[in-house]
Amino acid sequence: GIFITFLGALLLGFNGLEAASIGIIGGADGPTAIFLSNKLLGAQEGGEAMCAIIAVVAYSYMALVPIIQPPIIKGLTTKKERKIKMEMSREVTKRERIIFPLLVMILVILFIPSCSGLIGMLMLGNLIKESGVVPNLVSAAANTIMYAVTIVLGISVGATAIGTTFLKLETLMIFGLGIVAFGCATAAGVLIGKLMSKLSGGKINPMIGAA
Repeated sequence: GIFITFLGALLLGFNGLEAASIGIIGGADGPTAIFLSNKLLGAQEGGEAMCAIIAVVAYSYMALVPIIQPPIIKGLTTKKERKIKMEMSREVTKRERIIFPLLVMILVILFIPSCSGLIGMLMLGNLIKESGVVPNLVSAAANTIMYAVTIVLGISVGATAIGTTFLKLETLMIFGLGIVAFGCATAAGVLIGKLMSKLSGGKINPMIGAA
């Protein structure tokens, strides 16, 4: 989804940085789309407005996932495949659940330091949840802090979405590319899920690919 949309955006006349920022919508993750588009387009003329458009498109399609994904999944899988009940292969220990976010943070900081802020916060949230020693902080992060950050984020994006730059053909093109990104990403994931299902002898439900 990301790469098909990247190439499509290039063909429609967007430059490489803009095409990459639009393509990341296919990752189905709003914070990543905002983070990456700001990194790539922050210094470009008109970059702020495009970042706002990409953020709005990413969150719009994230909200529409229950409408976008079901027809694609049904079109690519059989009823029998969708009924496969997956079992856990083994129990994951608490030690493993705590080591995982720490290990990911270390590896990302060493190999991709530019992403350490984004992945670091994601893994920090994972760590405080899995540690089990700060239940109040977990509850605050999942509710109060999240809602407060969402409001601030929405106001910030809205403040940069100026009518003169937002209401034009380019915006409609990005909306169109966004649905292509989500659709292709879902389809590719489900098809790989089907392959995994075949290779595992029917133990894996192909719908997991849509995740």
